[in-house]
Amino acid sequence: MLTGVFVTILDFFIVNVAIPAIQRDLHAGAAEVEWIVAGYGLAYGSGLILGGRLGDLFGRRRVFAIGLALFTLASLACGLAPDAATLIAARVAQGLAAAALTPQVLAILRTAYSGAAQARALNAYALTMGLAAVFGQLIGGVLIQADLFGLGWRACFLINVPIGVAALALTRAVVPESRAGTAARLDLGGAALVTGALVATLLPLIEGREQGWPLWTWLSPFVALALFTAYGRRRHASPLIDLALFRERAFTAGLLTQLAFTMGMAAYFLIFALYVQGAAGLDALEAGLVFTPIGLGYLAASRLAPRFVARLGRQAIAAGGLTRAVALTVLLAAVAAQAPLGWLVPILAVDGFGMGLALAPIMGTVLAGVAPRHAGSAAGVLTTVQQVGAALGVGIVGIVFYGGLAGGVSQAFQHGLIYVIAVALAVAGLVQLLPRPRRARPPVAQQAAR
Repeated sequence: MLTGVFVTILDFFIVNVAIPAIQRDLHAGAAEVEWIVAGYGLAYGSGLILGGRLGDLFGRRRVFAIGLALFTLASLACGLAPDAATLIAARVAQGLAAAALTPQVLAILRTAYSGAAQARALNAYALTMGLAAVFGQLIGGVLIQADLFGLGWRACFLINVPIGVAALALTRAVVPESRAGTAARLDLGGAALVTGALVATLLPLIEGREQGWPLWTWLSPFVALALFTAYGRRRHASPLIDLALFRERAFTAGLLTQLAFTMGMAAYFLIFALYVQGAAGLDALEAGLVFTPIGLGYLAASRLAPRFVARLGRQAIAAGGLTRAVALTVLLAAVAAQAPLGWLVPILAVDGFGMGLALAPIMGTVLAGVAPRHAGSAAGVLTTVQQVGAALGVGIVGIVFYGGLAGGVSQAFQHGLIYVIAVALAVAGLVQLLPRPRRARPPVAQQAAR
């Protein structure tokens, strides 16, 4: 199960160090580069909740296996893509397949394990996601540098094929089947409206700058708003998203915090990979190695995060955001001063620590404040926001980065860093909107003694 999680998260980030090679090989432009990254995240995010419903209806192991098979085939198509348009289409197919298999993992882990075993399984799930995200660039660099069979960047996608086949062969033997006792009906109309609204939001961010911001790019956000409004007014027995969730302060504030964090993380990984290869002149492997301090800092924070949460509560997330903002501000000054890359290692480690400190407790902190009857739906929406936020972050930072590219890659990176710093500060601010945990009232006997 964790193999499926690993490859789907990995494939959002592994392409970052491959972008320069893809651009040279497929003659991809700036907008196409953004679609290669963001198209996957958008398809992934918009289909997650529907994917969860499919598992409830038709069996989680079955839908997991189908999703894994489709993801493997889409990865093969990515690795064989002859041009940028084909690669983008295959990436969208990858995202849709990931949306089918990923929701089944948490559901199966919750039903296959109980007690301490379930806690260990869920911790392994969270660790797997973090490892795939922070070490994706390094894995991509190793594969490109190894140039297996002369494949170059294509190995970043084709490596999924043997892994997927092996996992698929084991699924029927070791994964138990399960489904919801009373599964809700599919809300295909709602899925279409939500997906259309997300596309209308992202499309102008990616295409607008290159096309000179024509009229449709300004009208597109209003189309997105109209589609979201139409969804909110629908009457459906089993809506894709329970809008009652948004009346809970903990959920709404947590959703905004999650959105801000993922918008900054995905954007930062993309522009940093472009900077170390475009301005610092590193090859793919060296660029991947530069990400290692971030990964080590992330791992350290992930292990310590429960202690910070026990002492600081929601402020542990704010501390992570502020740590990132400080580290990235120092990184901005170092890049502006043209400091050697070796000087960046401790800065990157501190940034990774802030990343892990903020990311590890977000979902648990938010779900703890949500009514039990909404817990499952809230988890699905939060997971969706992770992927959609990543796609939006790439779209926004693309405007900033490529807009400043006339002054060189280093200057463009500095402009992008300013955006990421602002988002990190927004995370620290949005956490303050979360309601404070209620203190337990003392027993009546204690009150009388006072």
